[in-house]
Amino acid sequence: MGWFSSTRQGLFTMADDLEQQPQGWLSSWLPAWRPTSMSQLKNVEARILQCLQNKFLARYVSLPNQNKIWTVTVSPELRDRTPLVMVHGFGGGVGLWILNMDSLSARRTLHTFDLLGFGRSSRPTFPRDPEGAEDEFVTSIETWRETMGIPSMILLGHSLGGFLATSYSIKYPERVKHLILVDPWGFPLRPTDPSEIRAPPTWFKAVVSVLGRSNPLAVLRVAGPWGPGLVQRFRPDFKRKFADFFEDDTISEYIYHCNAQNPSGETAFKAMMESFGWARRPMLERIHLIRKDVPITMIYGANTWIDTSTGKKVKMQRPDSYVRDMEIEGASHHVYADQPHIFNSVVEEICDSVD
Repeated sequence: MGWFSSTRQGLFTMADDLEQQPQGWLSSWLPAWRPTSMSQLKNVEARILQCLQNKFLARYVSLPNQNKIWTVTVSPELRDRTPLVMVHGFGGGVGLWILNMDSLSARRTLHTFDLLGFGRSSRPTFPRDPEGAEDEFVTSIETWRETMGIPSMILLGHSLGGFLATSYSIKYPERVKHLILVDPWGFPLRPTDPSEIRAPPTWFKAVVSVLGRSNPLAVLRVAGPWGPGLVQRFRPDFKRKFADFFEDDTISEYIYHCNAQNPSGETAFKAMMESFGWARRPMLERIHLIRKDVPITMIYGANTWIDTSTGKKVKMQRPDSYVRDMEIEGASHHVYADQPHIFNSVVEEICDSVD
């Protein structure tokens, strides 16, 4: 897949997949019930990455604590400019950036990876408290950056990835040349007035009605052989978003196999959230801690369920810093897939302003 080179001993490990070890009687029984495996996730992701036109590396990056981060690097030969690093949202993975990778790597290297606990990355046990879970994510991103040898980056995060990218920028501002937040989750404080609360997406309300306070995507694992069909039922919009690349159910299969594995990152997300739309430790209370010289751009879908007024509130929190917020018409929460050409153009403009 792609091409491969290594400049630092031990940086890349080309293991085929990371099969998860069963834990307890229920976990050991469920794999036979669920039509999924890391190998199947690997295969469907390979079909997605075959769409890339630019050169790319796809490999595991081994961290000192033995965890592995699945990483895709596009245009690795373009070393003269600050790289763009993209962090996916909840339930996602590197494959969901396929509409953006070639365009955003035309003039600089692009790195994207599966967050720890998601996709093809290792799925460790996270701390059960919100601060500990958040810190585990952020530490893994920094250790990944250090292992990769990336001095500084343009850091882009979508949804949960935006929350974590912001937390990372608070702790490691010297590594971030521009922070791009795409429909970021977990920023506002939960309103005390119920009338001010935006309704969560329909698919999530349907899942909650079935499973209550269980892990957000547990329904995919409990449903067994009916799990893949549930993805298509709850999220038929994803097939439409990627229709230019795939006429079949490739993207639905990818989302299913990403989320039918051991719910490691999913459990961490549950620990961090008060309810689906709000974080236990809202980022709006901490955004002022990012160093003043770190510019921030916030991109929202005009039709998103995320509170877009957060962008203006961030401006108020950082009066002496560069903060830009904007909305893209015709886009919902997944801006990068709803309006990929506009999204790519906006991000390219931001990146070009850096170097």
